[in-house]
Amino acid sequence: MRDHLPFRRQAALFRPALHKAGQWLNRLLAAIGLITVLVMATPIVSWWARAYAGPIEVPKGDVLILLSAAEDDRGGISFSSYWRARYALLAWQTGGFKEIVISGGGGPGILNFLIAEGIPREAMVAEWRSTSTRKNGIEAAQLMQGMPGKKVLLTSDYHMYRAIRVFRKLVIEVTPISVPDVLRAAEHWDGRIPAFETMLVESVKIAYYSLRGWI
Repeated sequence: MRDHLPFRRQAALFRPALHKAGQWLNRLLAAIGLITVLVMATPIVSWWARAYAGPIEVPKGDVLILLSAAEDDRGGISFSSYWRARYALLAWQTGGFKEIVISGGGGPGILNFLIAEGIPREAMVAEWRSTSTRKNGIEAAQLMQGMPGKKVLLTSDYHMYRAIRVFRKLVIEVTPISVPDVLRAAEHWDGRIPAFETMLVESVKIAYYSLRGWI
């Protein structure tokens, strides 16, 4: 009987800690469940994306700055880059643009798409070195040296809040064209959770950029 006393004492010591851990686990699971219900049953993700996107329109301008998204897992054009390229084509056809500046590692696929759709290669300049939004701004500024006229920035809805502030922090005045990326995904049930994850990751990046003084 005495042999079991130390074990019982240890169990008694751990019991409050286990009870507390169980309470925190229950709270965590309840929070996850509540978030899932909100994401699936309400337009919260769409509201969030619209807040980051600003006005969704196709303004006229002289220089269109197109930020590419990352490549897909096969090195081709990603979903986000495809829609950005589609909207860039629409802007070129309707907005009176004279030049397109493409910035970002996923850019080659966008460039090839736009050439295939009839935009002259000589009307586009591009760089593939950028691996972040801030580097997009720095590289695009170099490419645009000597390009007069109104600058218009095109990127996805969820990305526009951070992107436009990066450019303005670098003293590049731009007007936005937000591509409905998350907004399109949130229209469908199976796209709402991935759309929420995209918005959450982007919010973390915004906080990081704010702390670094980049926006």
